[in-house]
Amino acid sequence: MSELHLVIGAGPVGRHVAELLAARGERVTVATRSGRDTGLEAVGHVALDASDPEALTRAADGAAVLYNCANPGNYTQWEANWPPLAASLLTAAERTGAVYAITGNLYPYGPVDSPMREGMPDAATDHKGMLRARMWHDALELHRAGRIRTVEVRGSDYVGPGIGENGHVTRVLPAALQGRAVTMIGRTDLPHTFTDVLDVARTIVAAAADEQALGKTWHVPSNPPRSQVEALTDVLAAAGKPPVRVRRLPAGALRAIGLVSPMMKEVAEMSYQWTAPYVLDDTASREYFGIEPTPWDEVCRRTAGLA
Repeated sequence: MSELHLVIGAGPVGRHVAELLAARGERVTVATRSGRDTGLEAVGHVALDASDPEALTRAADGAAVLYNCANPGNYTQWEANWPPLAASLLTAAERTGAVYAITGNLYPYGPVDSPMREGMPDAATDHKGMLRARMWHDALELHRAGRIRTVEVRGSDYVGPGIGENGHVTRVLPAALQGRAVTMIGRTDLPHTFTDVLDVARTIVAAAADEQALGKTWHVPSNPPRSQVEALTDVLAAAGKPPVRVRRLPAGALRAIGLVSPMMKEVAEMSYQWTAPYVLDDTASREYFGIEPTPWDEVCRRTAGLA
């Protein structure tokens, strides 16, 4: 008999998770505030305020896994939106017994001077990284107390379909496809890991299904690092387009813009990711789950909207 899986969020990760689960015959419901239809066959949809623990618990009743694929897109609203949502998800996981699978990111590590590996301390100093670290810490404490079962999957900057303004490559891609010069943040020549959203979904589905994988963070298998210029040029080449001129927006200039733009102030806090190499080590997850990243040329085609 197929199991029920409740996916919170219909962004690129949530949509891929739902699609993977439905393809293997599981019963899947995607929950969003609007209840909008993802267009996926054999997938149910429900309108739900997931920050309401009572409503979320009802929706998750009988679910084998509760996937947190939510992503409050506006950084300026994180402090208001994430705590009640995270608390509600923990409550629903404890009440229903569903495995709580979290789509995380690399923010909790903070600035690093070496490749990021599972088990490194969560040493963020900015409030968004500290918030994400606290969310995992709270879930892990309940896991260790035997009150929930949880796992977190962490990927680097997303590429793939549906990322749009939320991705550093896809943000500038529409202009670049028209042959126009674009501006990218910080150093554009440094190695940086980019993670395909499909591989995020593949990894979180695998981790949630493996009891021995619970109680840990896992890195999403990702392709070898590329600079921002290289990544953008590769996606353009996949679309049959030539390279474009890439301007740099230095971290100092970004901070200056942040003096008048609350959103840019939030982005400037993360500029350390673009002033030094920012590389994810996925050795442990590749070896444990046997997952290899989607080939880079296919990632580029998917990002360009060609696959």
